[in-house]
Amino acid sequence: MSDKNNSTSQKFIKQFAKRTLLFMFLIAAAVILIDPFFHYHKPWFGLKEVLTDKEYQCIGSLRTFDYDSLIVGSSVAENYYNGWFGDGFDCTPIKAIRSYGATADLCYLLDAAYEEHDLKYVFYSMDTSALAAEPVPTYELTGCPMYLYNKNYFDDVEYLYNKGVLFEKIPYMIANSLIGDYDSNNSYNWAQWKEFNQDMALGLYIRTAEIAPMKEEDYYQDMLDANIRLMEKQIESHPETEFKIFFPAYSMLFWDNLYRTGDLEAYLYNMEQAVAAFLPYSNVEIYYFQDERSIVTNLENYMDTLHFSPEINQYMAEQIIAGNHRLTEENYRQTFSDMKDFAYEMVHELMLPYEDKIKVDYT
Repeated sequence: MSDKNNSTSQKFIKQFAKRTLLFMFLIAAAVILIDPFFHYHKPWFGLKEVLTDKEYQCIGSLRTFDYDSLIVGSSVAENYYNGWFGDGFDCTPIKAIRSYGATADLCYLLDAAYEEHDLKYVFYSMDTSALAAEPVPTYELTGCPMYLYNKNYFDDVEYLYNKGVLFEKIPYMIANSLIGDYDSNNSYNWAQWKEFNQDMALGLYIRTAEIAPMKEEDYYQDMLDANIRLMEKQIESHPETEFKIFFPAYSMLFWDNLYRTGDLEAYLYNMEQAVAAFLPYSNVEIYYFQDERSIVTNLENYMDTLHFSPEINQYMAEQIIAGNHRLTEENYRQTFSDMKDFAYEMVHELMLPYEDKIKVDYT
């Protein structure tokens, strides 16, 4: 009887092991075949390029999609419709997006794109703060899923056996592909869930109670030099790519905050020095929108100090396509001199009507 029981137990264990392995194989196969993070391949089976989660999907899309141009930037670049640039420059762009838009992080994405692609254009939305950021990638430091970024397939178990991927991401991709009206030109677009108006912008702006002393212009010089060099390496390494760098239109609340934190003149200096460094390259064009008075002083265009409505994204894209607002060797110094005057006008005059609506942090 004992031998029979042992035999039965062994058969059960073997059957259980086989079924478990089969179950694990089927789960892994489902994730690999659908691949909602595009870690292994571009979409198969007629599924769409459903891109809604940049930290998980951007790196994979850069390695596996078909494209010849990039829209590069932080969250303020997410609301561009890819087709605006595609139609305007006869190219096929996708987005390379990183929250906060630090130069080193965006250059990391550029490196990933260049591994398997030759790029016609890079439409680079350059955030002012990026020029003063640490010149090293921050993906691991900020908790990004490095199993998607590295090329070590042995740690893909975190992707292959992930209930969020299996029960949320895969169904979401299939639903948006088959029954939704998802348009891949709107990749990472978040505007549909937001409101853009004066009350929203003012409600999210909290002033510092004290005004800090204004920093010296070259306060961030070491960071600035390192970030400029990161961009120069990209520009020099890829002479076949035309880099269209542009500074987006932040609201006057942004400039008010820079003034109160003592960064205003240093940030203006950083931008002017970066422009001076990039302009001599024959494959670079630079566009400037921070002095667009009718946009930046109208808080109805914003949801906070930085983030503007998609209509502003479209306006800037159209201006770049038309070649307007371009900085040159002849006009960039005067542009930044005028911008300095405009920034102080915003701080000392144009912000006055909003004084009683702004929250102040007294802590």
